[in-house]
Amino acid sequence: MSAPIRRLALDVDKVVDRPEMVGLARTIAEVSGVAAVNITVNEIDIETVGTVVTVEGDDIDTDALFEAIEKAGAVLHSIDEVVAGERIIDHVSRVR
Repeated sequence: MSAPIRRLALDVDKVVDRPEMVGLARTIAEVSGVAAVNITVNEIDIETVGTVVTVEGDDIDTDALFEAIEKAGAVLHSIDEVVAGERIIDHVSRVR
């Protein structure tokens, strides 16, 4: 049995008017294993909105999550954070 995925931070772009943010959040929230979703806009240009989508849960179905994002009309650019295992470890910044 593989370790459960607990958190993902994703770089997701969408066009300005679709999918609308609340609808995208609800679509993601309906994916198996997802307990919470946070979508933060980090960039806007004329045609697109760049977002950071953070998803947490007990055992997130990543294939279903990525498919739901694409079916909603958004584009997954990268996976920027993955937390797997029996608990969530928060990121600790290193000071150099």
